[in-house]
Amino acid sequence: MPRMRRKGDLPHKTCAQCGRPFAWRRKWERVWDEVRYCSDRCRAEAKGGTRAKGKARERGSRA
Repeated sequence: MPRMRRKGDLPHKTCAQCGRPFAWRRKWERVWDEVRYCSDRCRAEAKGGTRAKGKARERGSRA
């Protein structure tokens, strides 16, 4: 059985949208070279996703 790795030992990248660092995840194992964004939200905003921004505004406008 392979030994577990510590999160600090995993490869890191910087998100192209928000600039925050993020670590490798098992679900990205096969596509790690193609991963550019830390989350679906950052990916949507980078693609000109007014949907992601619009949803945040709707939630914030409720009183």
